[in-house]
Amino acid sequence: MNDMNLYDLLRKVSEREISPEEAALQLKKAPFEELGFAKTDTHRALRQGWPEVIYGEGKTAEQIKGICGSLIGSGQQRVLITRLSEEKAAAVGAAFPLEYSSAGRIALIGERPVPDGIGRIVIAAAGTSDIPVAEEAAFTAEALGSETVRLYDVGVAGLHRLLSHMDEIMTAGVIIAVAGMEGALASVIGGLADCPVIAVPTSVGYGASFGGLSALLAMLNSCASGVSVVNIDNGFGAAYQANMINHMGGRK
Repeated sequence: MNDMNLYDLLRKVSEREISPEEAALQLKKAPFEELGFAKTDTHRALRQGWPEVIYGEGKTAEQIKGICGSLIGSGQQRVLITRLSEEKAAAVGAAFPLEYSSAGRIALIGERPVPDGIGRIVIAAAGTSDIPVAEEAAFTAEALGSETVRLYDVGVAGLHRLLSHMDEIMTAGVIIAVAGMEGALASVIGGLADCPVIAVPTSVGYGASFGGLSALLAMLNSCASGVSVVNIDNGFGAAYQANMINHMGGRK
């Protein structure tokens, strides 16, 4: 169980925002709800600090709505949905108030939290074609409570474009470097920044890029210290990790 969420629950009891009976009910509820097609993890926010995130690809709009209803019914104030098509977003948005990013194919039910991280997360995308993955990362980080800065089209083919943003790079708490082709951006940023760099290879590139495998291997073999790598096109995973780093100062 996540200590900060448990402390928040106990604080609400001590300040009489909720009754002891209501708090006990939250703790007694089953850790998941059986929907037949899914088992929603209703205790994940207590364990990890953020509730279950829905991966929209491969699910029907009705299944997504059912999962959303279960999570919201368990008391969750926000639900994040990744890889959500515009068609499914329209269907889900008819049932729940939805903020949707068509660029990142990602949506949020509920209000965005006020940023409370210890720094800013910089999302640097090598090219315009990498923006969909970068937007998934930026939207995720903001939905989780981090302030973000977007640096787009700053790839190594025109290095001066990146170097014109040295202030943002040197003051970042975490940097997410998003790049396809040969994936060189992560190594360059890793050699400039004094903070953790999370590299995201994208499936952008010509035939020999092998759908992002070339960028993935290049990032895994980076000679710059402090660079870690997530899977191809996984902007969400990079942002989730970056947000955890950006909130480490709040741990007791």
